[in-house]
Formats: sequence, C-alpha cells, structure tokens
Amino acid sequence: MPARRSARSRRGRLDPAPAAPLEPARLGRAKRWEHRGIVTPSHIVGLVASSLDHAGVHGVYVLDRSTGRELPEDVVTPPSRGVRMPERSGAGTASVRGGGVAIELAQHHHQRRRPGLRPAGRGPAAGRPRSLGVVPWSRRRFQYTVKDLGRPVRGLLTLGSEQFPIGGSDCFAALDHGCGKWPCAVTWNWAAGCGPGCAVQLGGTWTDGTGSTENALFLDGRLHKIGDEPAWTYDRTDRLRPRRVTGPRAGAEFRPFHERAARTGLGVAANEAHPCFGRFTGRARADDGTWVELDGLTGWAEEARNRW
Repeated sequence: MPARRSARSRRGRLDPAPAAPLEPARLGRAKRWEHRGIVTPSHIVGLVASSLDHAGVHGVYVLDRSTGRELPEDVVTPPSRGVRMPERSGAGTASVRGGGVAIELAQHHHQRRRPGLRPAGRGPAAGRPRSLGVVPWSRRRFQYTVKDLGRPVRGLLTLGSEQFPIGGSDCFAALDHGCGKWPCAVTWNWAAGCGPGCAVQLGGTWTDGTGSTENALFLDGRLHKIGDEPAWTYDRTDRLRPRRVTGPRAGAEFRPFHERAARTGLGVAANEAHPCFGRFTGRARADDGTWVELDGLTGWAEEARNRW
C-alpha cells in the first residue's frame, strides 16, 4: 500500500495513512531497487539498477539456455554516481551508468495501472490489480516492494553479431521494484515462475513475522493473494537439488537446471546471491479454493544475503 510522508517521516518514520506514493530519497540511507527478469525459450535475462545512497549496485545477466553459457556483468559504483531513479513506482525512468554498465528502464502509467493492492470492484476482474505491493517491518524500518509477474514482453536481444527476437506466448517478464529504509543487513528468499495465463510469486525470510507476505498466484491477469508464510526447504551444499516451498495455500517444488553464483562487494556494501533457474511443479490455491497446477512454469529461485 502506498504511504504518505509527514514531518515525522522526514526524520525516518513511516506514516501509515494511505496517500501519495512513498518518496524514500528524503528518508536517509534510502534503498531504491529496480529489477527486470525476462524468460524466453532460448535465454534468461536479468537487469538490476539500484541506489543504496552510499553505493549503486547494478548488473546485466544473460543465460543461453541451450549451452549454459553465461554473460554476467556486475558492478558497484560509490556513492551511487550515475544513478537516476523515478520518485514513484510505475512511472518514470530508472537509469544507471558506470563501471562499464549502462541500463535504462522506462515505465509509464498508461502501460498498466499503478501497482498496489486495491479493493475488488464489480465484475469478475474489475478493479483487480495485476501486481503485488507490500510494506513490512516497522515505522522506522520499512520496504515498499512490488512484484509483477507474467508481463508480456517483446523486443530484440542482441549478443555480439547474433540477434534473438523476443515475443509470443512463451516469453514473459517479471518486475521487482523496491524502495524504503532498510536494516544494514537483510536476507531473503525469492521464487518466481511464469507460464501462459499463470504465474506464481513466493518469497520469505525478510518478511517473516511482520504480518506481510509477498506471495501470490496470478491467473489470467487476476491476483490471488497468499497471506501465509510458507516454509522453504533446500540444500545450501548443493543448490541444484530441488527446493520446496510449502504452506496452506502452496505446495511447490522448484527443479533447477542452472545455478548462478553472484557476489559483489565494495567497502560497506556487499551482496551474495545464489539464483537458480529452473521449472516448477506442484500447485497453489486460488481465492475460490480451487487448486491450480504449477507444472511447467519456468523461472528462478534464490537466496540472497545483503549488507547495505
């Protein structure tokens, strides 16, 4: 839910009354994060642009699914030089440049309704958002995060002299937007899988015990919120073994076909993530109690540990 600033919020507290979108740049030690993930039959692409006040952490990643070849480029730029972030989620342009990486992510309100959780209107899908927004933690430490999965995507991926068209019913994009005032160290789990007409978003660890979860099932553009905190089971000594995420409304298994180990560090900023790419099996329950099969959804699951 968007939150407004007040005189107290400028000193580092969050006013819970809903109003204008959060503007974290005025809160001190603000974290702003934009991630785009793209899944096609031939490639998986990841783009990250972030501002951590004292540093920028950015990355471009491409995986060739047929060969397993990776093209990664991760950089840390102090102190967020060359970073421009929009004030509002869902509108404006995020752009970063530095360390050999240049990324521009543009989004406009007319492309989709503003992310957030809104009451349902009349009709089967009237007024229902397609994205998931949550604000966990407290008035002093908070994070507004938006997850939007199964977005249509089209374009052209150029790698050297080769070009790969992107588009069609088997190509999907995921948006991950975040801003807030974080603790210095945070760990999270994140799994996202997409397929035609269906996507699943499962998170954990960093929201545990807050009363907020970032879990949802997306069916034909309609969001079915999963409010339970699922249990994550996986082997840190062999991350290519299946991972399980289980709860009252989700019983999913993720079977990786590729692991990426990503580490960045510069002074006080450090990041270690182990995203794996693979396919999902299992099921999740919609709002009407119907169990929906997740078999064949493609995406990723990760554990990330950050010191920001």
